Amino acid sequence: MNTHNIIIRNATPNDALIIAEAVGMAIGDGSIQGYCGDNWLNVLAEVARLESSQYSYNNAFIAEVNGTLAGAIVGYDGAQLYTLREQTLAIINKYNKIDVTIDETEAGEYYLDSLYVRPEYRKIGIASKLIATFCQNAFNNGHQRVGLIVDFDNPSAERLYTQIGFKRIGQRTFLGHQMWHLVYFNE
Repeated sequence: MNTHNIIIRNATPNDALIIAEAVGMAIGDGSIQGYCGDNWLNVLAEVARLESSQYSYNNAFIAEVNGTLAGAIVGYDGAQLYTLREQTLAIINKYNKIDVTIDETEAGEYYLDSLYVRPEYRKIGIASKLIATFCQNAFNNGHQRVGLIVDFDNPSAERLYTQIGFKRIGQRTFLGHQMWHLVYFNE
């Protein structure tokens, strides 16, 4: 019997810390400290509280299990990357001056930037529910495809996405890592 009451909902500014956890996991521990410093979680939470940034609460969904925050998914229209990145970098550069020119997405796709499920809530279907909600939201808003990148060295993540219906369409380099570019088409 499933005793988990999983709810997926729109994020609010109060969800900034779990959104920051999602982004931090996606970027990676070593890289995130290089960009945001030792206080990276609070820096990214500040970015998440903005109304318009790559990692804004307006671009996120939250998973709750029995009323407890369990995970987050963050993404945005790829055509808006540079506009959203301006706000993101404005906050990060207050703490650590960086110059980022990563082209992780493009116009024509709704980009799944970050997905995170807290360890104690893994393997109960939260990631799949977050992805399904995210994709349906993209399609409901007129997008025809959802894209993401996944590290060559993370076959379990790639397997999760391909089981849902994502397909490899190419490769990209992200922060020195080779990544698969996967896309899920609205059919």
